[in-house]
Amino acid sequence: MKTLQTVALLTLSTLIAAHAENWPQWRGPSLNGTSPEKGLPTTWTRETVKWAAPMPGPSGASPIVWGDTVFVTSPDEEKNLVLIALNRKDGAVLWKKQVGTGDISKGRANMASPSPVTDGKAVYVLFGTGDLAAIDFKGSLLWKRNLSEEYGRFAYMWLYGSSPLLFNGKLYLQVLQRNPVPPDYPGQSGGDAARESYLLCVDPATGKNIWKVTRPTDALNESQESFGTPVPYIGKDGKAQLLVVGGDCLSAHDPATGAELWRGFGLNPTKRGDMRTVPSPVGVDGLAIAAGPKKGPLLAFRTDMKGDISNTGVAWRFEEKKTPDVCTPVYYNGKLFVLDGDSHTLTALDPKTGEKKWQGEIPTRAVVRSSPVAADGKLYFIDEKNNVIIVGAGDQFEVLGNIPMGDSEGTRATIAISNGDLFIRTPQAVYCVGK
Repeated sequence: MKTLQTVALLTLSTLIAAHAENWPQWRGPSLNGTSPEKGLPTTWTRETVKWAAPMPGPSGASPIVWGDTVFVTSPDEEKNLVLIALNRKDGAVLWKKQVGTGDISKGRANMASPSPVTDGKAVYVLFGTGDLAAIDFKGSLLWKRNLSEEYGRFAYMWLYGSSPLLFNGKLYLQVLQRNPVPPDYPGQSGGDAARESYLLCVDPATGKNIWKVTRPTDALNESQESFGTPVPYIGKDGKAQLLVVGGDCLSAHDPATGAELWRGFGLNPTKRGDMRTVPSPVGVDGLAIAAGPKKGPLLAFRTDMKGDISNTGVAWRFEEKKTPDVCTPVYYNGKLFVLDGDSHTLTALDPKTGEKKWQGEIPTRAVVRSSPVAADGKLYFIDEKNNVIIVGAGDQFEVLGNIPMGDSEGTRATIAISNGDLFIRTPQAVYCVGK
């Protein structure tokens, strides 16, 4: 008799295979940065891309793809926040829908940093202004609400950047923010300084809350903030958990109620107050893995325990100063690939033990802020100077490509993969690359 975990994984695999051509959210069809696509390109030039679609403004949000449509978010020239639908065959703009207004920037972040998500029926978008909306594939607004008006403006030094998650027919959002809010935080003038961090589950059909729970922490100051996205993981018992990282810890929650199942600290061992979290967690083989901020440790926690598992639940630690400050790791072909975009170091680990299999320096002098994605035996990511780097996902470090995309620097968006093509978002344009 099959175990519950086997049945759950087979069901998930069936769903993935049925929509292998789509990239419906930031971490792709399998929700972990991987795709079953084959025959992906390893070489091209700016002149041989299939198409380039100019964008009205910069954004760190990744494109998403469903069928014949590519969806991207962006500010426009008037600082409105818009969802844009592109024809995936030629990049032509099909429609543009304004969802909010009042874009502001901090560093290279702006209010259009979260990536959209889709279930093939509607596209769900969230902006740093708190505007949350559902829009159908023809560009008509289905519903809209503003979380900042309901629960207070998002309190982030570098503006809000977590993407929504669609999982099992529900829409999940995390707002792990600073409390109280310093008066000099962007967009906070005149607002109440009191805040709480929370997780929110929304009915995609109506936009109404299914549940909302607080997510407390004893982290200090900016360390309360997280730019990660919730990640679902199916445990060995066949039950799903929502993994949430930020506020110096990794926690797991019941997707049905939001109730916290377990929590592990240790990601910020010095307890400094300026250690915001950026990468999202990864779940694999009974473990939940998260990276501490700013060269902090990479910790793997067991997922079959309850309560505070900070000491008893740690399966392994990787404490080399080659851990990601921004880039979310990816599990693929039996290895956990960890990209330190500041030192340009890519490491392959055994996800069960944390043992280092290989490590290499990627060929760039630019910082990498996009997360690696994996398919066809390869890893793809792009640096801030718009060079796409391709590395083999095998048993040794091997650079397969380093391709300049031009444009001015500042790219932070993760690459999307769909139906043999790569979709690359720079500050100026979206490119479609394929054989």
